[in-house]
Amino acid sequence: MYLCCIHRITIFHISYPRSMEGRGLRAGFTADAPPLLHMSEPLRRTAFNRLFAVVYFSAILALLYRHVQNLFLHPTTSFLSFSITLFLFISDLVLAFMWASAQAFRMSPIRRKEFPQNLKQIIKDEDFVGLDVFICTADPYKEPPMNVVNTALSLMAYDYPTEKISIYVSDDGGSVLTLFAFMEAAKFARHWLPFCRQHNIMERSPHVYFESISHHPSIPQFEKIKIMYEDMKMKVEQVIDKGAVIEEYISDDQQHQAFNKWTKSFSLMDHPTVIQVILDKSKDTDISGQLMPNLIYVSREKSKTSPHHFKAGALNVLLRVSAVMTNAPIILTQDCDMYSNDPQTPLRILCYFSDPALKSNLAFVQFPQRFHGLNRDDIYATEYKRLFKINSMGFDGLNGPNYVGSGCFFRRRALFGGPSTPVPPEIPELGPDHVVRKPIISHEILSLAHRVAGCNYENQTGWGSQSGFRYGSLVEDFYTGYRLQCEGWKSLFCNPERAAFLGDVPITLFDVLSQCKRWCIGLFEVAFSKYNTLIFGSQSMGVLTSLAYSHYALWPIWCIPVTFYSFLPQLALLNQVSLFPKITEPWFFLYVFLLLGAYGQDFLDFVLDGGTVRKWWNAQRMWMIRGLSCYLFSSIEYLLKSVGISTHGFSLTSKVVDDEQSKRYGQGIFEFGVPSPLFVPLTVAAIINLFSFLLVLTQFFSGKNTEGLCLQMILTGSIVLNCLPVYGAIGLRNDAGKMPTQITIISTFVSVALYYASSLSL
Repeated sequence: MYLCCIHRITIFHISYPRSMEGRGLRAGFTADAPPLLHMSEPLRRTAFNRLFAVVYFSAILALLYRHVQNLFLHPTTSFLSFSITLFLFISDLVLAFMWASAQAFRMSPIRRKEFPQNLKQIIKDEDFVGLDVFICTADPYKEPPMNVVNTALSLMAYDYPTEKISIYVSDDGGSVLTLFAFMEAAKFARHWLPFCRQHNIMERSPHVYFESISHHPSIPQFEKIKIMYEDMKMKVEQVIDKGAVIEEYISDDQQHQAFNKWTKSFSLMDHPTVIQVILDKSKDTDISGQLMPNLIYVSREKSKTSPHHFKAGALNVLLRVSAVMTNAPIILTQDCDMYSNDPQTPLRILCYFSDPALKSNLAFVQFPQRFHGLNRDDIYATEYKRLFKINSMGFDGLNGPNYVGSGCFFRRRALFGGPSTPVPPEIPELGPDHVVRKPIISHEILSLAHRVAGCNYENQTGWGSQSGFRYGSLVEDFYTGYRLQCEGWKSLFCNPERAAFLGDVPITLFDVLSQCKRWCIGLFEVAFSKYNTLIFGSQSMGVLTSLAYSHYALWPIWCIPVTFYSFLPQLALLNQVSLFPKITEPWFFLYVFLLLGAYGQDFLDFVLDGGTVRKWWNAQRMWMIRGLSCYLFSSIEYLLKSVGISTHGFSLTSKVVDDEQSKRYGQGIFEFGVPSPLFVPLTVAAIINLFSFLLVLTQFFSGKNTEGLCLQMILTGSIVLNCLPVYGAIGLRNDAGKMPTQITIISTFVSVALYYASSLSL
């Protein structure tokens, strides 16, 4: 796709028509046709998905009809019975909506493939477009600088003309420690980049490379480069431990001047802009004499009286600063812990951005988030296979995948209005067509860069609403991608066999749930904004894409059916009250079909995408755990926030790894440990389900009639199986990751109170 300043390059390529994608020469093209850059094909199970959707939808209508019968045509005289029936009806309505919205992903999923080996047949190295890389970090203690450095080094070492790459590091923590780490990384990069090129290394994160290969005598200078890396790592970690830059590590006046910007008045939430050009591609070279990429440190101005809009605000500052300094047509946004795992990734995205047929409305190419260090069975389901891979292929068959915050290559022009309705910035130097003609270290460039990074620059402008990354939600990635597609842009999903990027995952349950809770609050902020996904979305993007976005925007409402179905049938079971049809009634088979159909299709999708049975089981277990914790608490927190009651603000997920926690995670043991309220509803549900299941099991073996309780027994038994890690954490473990005693005591009292309340009522 030609970019906004594509006049700088010449691409001789004729794209195959979309209807011909995937058919190559068999579609009528001759051997003289231009080289194929990409293709796509529909998934084979699409027809089955559509047929099954019709059948399953009919079953849902039958279930809702039964609820209406029980509520209005044959109502009970008991208010309590009516209330329970109503709650179950509401739960099934939510389940029906979430199922229906998920079908949007199954209507036309596609799989793509790129051929980067053909790219150089039509583009010369000097004609490659510029690439600006944005890396955001915010806390040197939760996001260790060595992790961020390894990410940056892996991106600097792309198989791409280095003089075309500019790395921008946003340090929202305003830490001199992070700046020091990158100054040391720049020295190491002069040796690391030619080493990678010379030996064609795939793992270009130094940490990953040296961890995977402890000794490699066949590669010259291996030991030397490893010692250099360890020396850099030691210096950075010593500085982090000390909390200040050690004087003996400051090697020149340039570093002294940079570090002197951190005065006594400099604080996290109140400090001036700091922009430090660490590497300048116009003059800095590596040991082989080749030009280095630009490496630029940016810490935007902060003031306690000005809003900073979290990560979206940091990205917009980088968008403006990069426009002033390099203004590359393509932008990569990357999480600080997501390193490059494939040096040819930029070539893959050029297979799409170089296609004239996609010229008019392609905004971004999204790679899936994939992770290293997952334990064998992914006990916390942090792979998010459905979110990052399965549903993204479904999105791709509609208007394209949503933006997931990392591993996304943007066309810069897409962040300045719709394809046919551009929004010009307030100064021409920020426009996507602006050509930078002065050196990045010139006074004029640096002065303007500091100005546009100021905390008051956005006042009375369209930044965050009409231009750039969008404000108004904690999930700025989801909201930005959604708004871009509402404006008429499309996106593509690129999922090569070798992961383009690999990142870290939380290894404690508390971190997993806290991260998810933050996401859920942000999703609600989108769902209940004036750009809500159902009404505004359907008008802008069509019904199917609107439903797909609504499935995520209303993610937290899973807590309604999960909570009701985790308590009401079980409390009724303890009191021998039947809520579902008997095994001899025809309605019984409807419930069985709905249960097996939903789980069966989910299992099929999961396994066909390379998942295992154990991973699928853990994924559905975590769905239940999230429903009783982060989904529930995020809904409550958003409700309180909506009525003006203050709640906790944004918090980072820690990337620091504790050795004992890491060991337990590797063994597949759940990590509780923290006395968090998030664990109380889960523990209460575990206790109530266990006792209700044991009670009805005892009655069954004693010969009592339990025919009408069969479905409740199945439901309760499955929840008990899902709660096995909770029972182990309560009674069988003595390590630091066990369930905190106060959580167990509180949950026991709540369970007893619920039992007595239900006994009196039922």
